[in-house]
Amino acid sequence: MKKLNIDTAFLTTTLLELLAIPSPAGLTDEIVHYTARKLDALGLNYELTRRGTIRATLRANRDDGPRDDAAYTKAGPDCAIVAHLDTLGAMVREIKDTGRLALSPIGTWSSRFAEGGRVTLFTENGRVRGSVLPLKASGHVYNEEVDTQPVNWDQLELRVDERIGNADDVRALGVQVGDFVAFDACPEVLENGFIVSRHLDNKAGVAALLAALKAVVESGAAVPIDCHAVFTLTEEVGSGATAVIEDDVSEVIGIDIGPVAFGQGAREEGVTIPLMDSAGPHDYHLTRRLLRMCAEHAIPSNRDVFRFYHSDAGAAVKAGHDVRTALVCFGADASHGYERTHLSVLVNIAELLTLYMQSGHTLPKDRHHRLGTVDDFSHQLEAEQLTRQETPMPDPGELTRG
Repeated sequence: MKKLNIDTAFLTTTLLELLAIPSPAGLTDEIVHYTARKLDALGLNYELTRRGTIRATLRANRDDGPRDDAAYTKAGPDCAIVAHLDTLGAMVREIKDTGRLALSPIGTWSSRFAEGGRVTLFTENGRVRGSVLPLKASGHVYNEEVDTQPVNWDQLELRVDERIGNADDVRALGVQVGDFVAFDACPEVLENGFIVSRHLDNKAGVAALLAALKAVVESGAAVPIDCHAVFTLTEEVGSGATAVIEDDVSEVIGIDIGPVAFGQGAREEGVTIPLMDSAGPHDYHLTRRLLRMCAEHAIPSNRDVFRFYHSDAGAAVKAGHDVRTALVCFGADASHGYERTHLSVLVNIAELLTLYMQSGHTLPKDRHHRLGTVDDFSHQLEAEQLTRQETPMPDPGELTRG
């Protein structure tokens, strides 16, 4: 097992291409076509669900010992690395008499990050451009009311960049309730390595995963078990990997954003590995194994706990899959807004993923679908950690006798 070189030019180009393709949850067919073509170029086989979730397979090329469990006669159990292709966005909720459009958010994000956004509204047969503005958008008209207007989606409206006088003018453009609104990513890659953009969540994670697959394929590195690269479509609306993890998988790593803020451990340098999020603790053995890989191969790492956070990894467990889970995150400032991370973080994530793909099962017993005895089951604590030192108590009878 060795850390592989990551093609940073490929990673950066792939990220910018992903950001150029609108993909709010529910409008993801085109990003699926793009990602599938990238997998084709790497020579990786894949299959698609009805809605387009992609399950690619990096085949094992090295025998990692006997596999005597009838449930996994193929080569498993396998591992899966999951990243989501969908982003935040909005949908037309109402066509107002004025010709402005009320919006409902796709995904969970604050309306304050939508204000001022340049967008594309996709009709059934075309597209129109526009801006998302607060209801009181002109200081020359509303004066200080501009600053006291509440912050919520009911306080926003979409101004279409066409000659519009009323609702009929908008309808004449083909605009209808339920049309998708995609926010421009507006990416900027700086010479110092910082990357600023909307939708780094999770297109930066997808780019890192594709770069890791490219490194493993081109290096010919030994891969002991099949590894599935899974690209989901509905993580931002809560379902994500609920329906795509097969019974041949024993562990799932999610790749996603790590919120950088005061009081959080996530950083815009190194890999961030959260030990818990809103779905509860991630797997003890898998998370600590990833942290050891970072330490052993000089990959900077951060530990964190995410309080208001859901991911594909958690979705897999909630769906009832008996899998170990972990998250590998790129630290990014202003999550679900104009996000910022650093290219070195994405390289570090790709490096860690290449190590993981070469590493096999987290625990040898995971080869088996079920264990018939606890003898081979894992331990999280040493016996010494469980030994309690009792404080001797005096005899109260002796204390109270004269």
